[in-house]
Amino acid sequence: MANIKGQIKRNRQNEKRRLRNKGIRSEINSRVKTVLKNAESGDPSSEDLREAVKKIDKAVAKGIMHKNTAARKKSRLSKQLKSLDS
Repeated sequence: MANIKGQIKRNRQNEKRRLRNKGIRSEINSRVKTVLKNAESGDPSSEDLREAVKKIDKAVAKGIMHKNTAARKKSRLSKQLKSLDS
């Protein structure tokens, strides 16, 4: 445990940010699962895909996710959707 005042504050800030980032990452994963589940059931909605991509892009803008990671996730998601459609 830190005994320097500034480090104690930094630990509190990091914990708050970790929880906020965890929630956003969890929501991204939920949106991706929803898109895939709906596509498998025969109801591929472009609205679901748009929402998932939007959440991923927002995470990049906030610094929660690296831009290359986001690009990879979006690419794989669209690739999976195309394979389900055909």
